This record gives sequence, C-alpha cells and structure tokens, in this order.
Amino acid sequence: MADWADLRLVDHHCHGLVQRDLARDDFETLLTEASTVVGFSAFDSRVGLAVRRWCAPVLDLPVHAPAAGYVARRAELGFAEVDRRFMAAAGLSALCVDTGYVPEPISSPDALAALIDGSAYEIVRLEQVAEELFGSVDAAGFADAFQSALARRTADAVGVKSIAAYRVGLDLAPERPSRDEVTRAVWRWFSGSRRLADPVLQRFLIWCAVDRGLPIQFHVGIGDSDVDMKSGNPLLLMPLLRAIEPTGVPVMLLHNYPFHREAGYLAQVFGNVYVDVGLATHNLGDRSRVLIEETLELAPFGKFLFSSDAFGLPELYYLSATLFRRGMAAVLDAGVAEDSWRAADADRLAQMVFSGNAERVYRLLGHTA
Repeated sequence: MADWADLRLVDHHCHGLVQRDLARDDFETLLTEASTVVGFSAFDSRVGLAVRRWCAPVLDLPVHAPAAGYVARRAELGFAEVDRRFMAAAGLSALCVDTGYVPEPISSPDALAALIDGSAYEIVRLEQVAEELFGSVDAAGFADAFQSALARRTADAVGVKSIAAYRVGLDLAPERPSRDEVTRAVWRWFSGSRRLADPVLQRFLIWCAVDRGLPIQFHVGIGDSDVDMKSGNPLLLMPLLRAIEPTGVPVMLLHNYPFHREAGYLAQVFGNVYVDVGLATHNLGDRSRVLIEETLELAPFGKFLFSSDAFGLPELYYLSATLFRRGMAAVLDAGVAEDSWRAADADRLAQMVFSGNAERVYRLLGHTA
C-alpha cells in the first residue's frame, strides 16, 4: 500500500485566503457556511472540533487545544505565517481556483501556488463574466459581447463554473435558447438589478461554456443560506446532462451533500459527469469518511476528485486534505482487508482520485500555469 501521507492532491475547486489577521468571531464565521455566528461557538461543531484535533499541531499546539488558545496562537503567528504553515502541510500539488467570489481582498492564484510550491489554474465564473457587461451593451448585442468576453477570460483558464443553483435552481430546460429568447431575457435583466437570476440566461451561459469545450463546474447541494437547497438536487440536471453528453464536455458536480449518492449515480450513468464532496469534507469532520464511502458506492473511482472549496482560512485546505486522505484510506484499506480488491489496485485507485482524474479532465499536465 502506498504511503498516504506522501500522495499529493490536486484540489480542483478552491478559493483565495483572506489577507488579514482575524478576531475569534471572524474566524468562526469563516469556518462554516453561516453568515454570522451568534449564540454558539463554531468550535462546538464537527468542523470546529476537527480544527482543534488536526490543525492545532500545525501551530505547535497540543491536540485538542482549547479554542481560546488556538485563536490566540493564530493571532500571535499572524496570518501570513499561518497561511504558510497550513498550505505547505496540506500536501497539494495543484489548485484550480475559482476567482469569481471576492468579497474582500484575497490571495491570487499565483500567491496560492507559491504557498504550496506547486501550480494554480483559474476557473472562470460564468455569472461574473456576464455581470461585468451589465449596462455596458444593449440587449441585442449582449449575446455576442458575452461570447467574446468569455473567450478572452478563458484563454488561459482550465474550466468554468455555474452558480445556477444559487440563482435559479438546477431544474433547467435542456435546450439552447434562441437569440430572440436571450435578447428578451437580457432586456428584462437590464431593467432590474445587476444580479443575474434568469433561467434563460443561465442556460445561455452554460451553452456558451459548452461551446468553449472546457470542463463546467456546477455548484450542487450544500452552500450558504442564499442557496435554495430544495432546488439543488443534481438529479434535476438530468435533461441538461443528456443534452450536453454528446459534446463530450466534462461536467463537474461540486460538493453534492446531502445529494452525494444521487451525484454518484449521475457519475456512473453519464460518461462526462464527475463528482467530489468538497465543502462537506471538512464540515462533517470525523464523519467525512462515511460521506466518501457513500459517494463511492456508485461513483466510479475514475470519476471521483478531491476538492476543498476552501475560502478565507488555510485551515480549510489542510483539514479537507487530511480528512479526505483518511476517508480514502479507510475505503481502500477496507477493500483490501475484505479481498474486494488487491493492494496494487488500491494504490492505482488512490493515484487516480488524488490527482490523476483532475490532471486528465482539466488537462493540467499539458497546460502552462
């Protein structure tokens, strides 16, 4: 069996780190998907307990260090040193960075690459490209303007991302909208707020991405309180997935919890669909092993990737990587012990999941970061 600690991971969906020292309240807010933490401590959750268990030693603290001591040590070191320690310890070889969410100054892909002594690649958020055109073109010219803007923005990118789940839900009609439909939808959009939340335009963005041929990431399931979870089930995407499948463009289903079994099914039955359990991995803490086991009930090992969806805190990179390694080791070691597969098979499957699948789908080995 391979030494799991030495297997480096490709994180195929992540974000930048905040560039400031954090008070305890700010740290706890960034630790979960809550918009604020009031009346309880985020340390009294599985992710908070996992931080005390796994992250404390990286800061030279004892395992299960008290929350107050953890936050104090973090402040003593300063955010730059904390970032350096956790990113170096995470064992990451490459990052695919979503640059579309910047609520405050955060580290760039190049800065993240330096922290891991590896590579970083950009994932372009479709809605951001569209919203940058708001009010700068007329409705009739939007379609051409967006296609040109997307071509420019993705010239050096390895993928794109849709947050349709946040804006309109995943129950999207499969057909490519006509130019007249797009023009009418843009006219309605331009008459309101800058936030794009129109199902016709979401379909248009997605089909423009298909034309670019890059992997398309979809937010699925778990997210902050803005997401409508009841419309975030990936099974709602099936008509659209059937329409996209003949193009061969990879569709990357992100996060997926609590719909991870449904996502695993989609990865099995659609040749171009891939899944991860990012964001949920660190949120579930010690239960992340069960999450990984359940996802891999149906998802082929060749369709399963690692992601952290880390934002703001370097602890989330480190914690996701640590818990993912433990979960995968539990699955693969159990299979060897039960004679479900050989140790050589386990080693090969681990290499696929940890890095090989992402390198293949995003064509990282032939891409200049």
